[in-house]
Amino acid sequence: MKIRAEGVAEVTDADFTAEVLGAEPPVLVEFTADWCGPCRQLAPVVSAVAKETAGRLKVVQIDADTNPDTVSRYGVLSMPTLMVFRQGEPVKSMVGARPKRRLLVELSDVLEPVGA
Repeated sequence: MKIRAEGVAEVTDADFTAEVLGAEPPVLVEFTADWCGPCRQLAPVVSAVAKETAGRLKVVQIDADTNPDTVSRYGVLSMPTLMVFRQGEPVKSMVGARPKRRLLVELSDVLEPVGA
């Protein structure tokens, strides 16, 4: 079963540079895998965060199993891993599922100000 967070784009090794590293707002990348139970728990949280932070944070997913180059480039060892990129550089990394409120608190320092 393919895990997809609703309203969240999927990126691949091929378009990671353009979609994530070249993006203007900060980007939250969820490294996920179909076999990962906590990833399934996190999918609705990631969807809700994407909706709530629209325009201030770009949210994407990448399948760890089918995109090994990106996974190894950033040293991702556990699923789910959430990584925030700003201006092409990883600035924050979090491992494991978490509730939406906690994730929003953890992201507060990287979110673009409203109306920026």
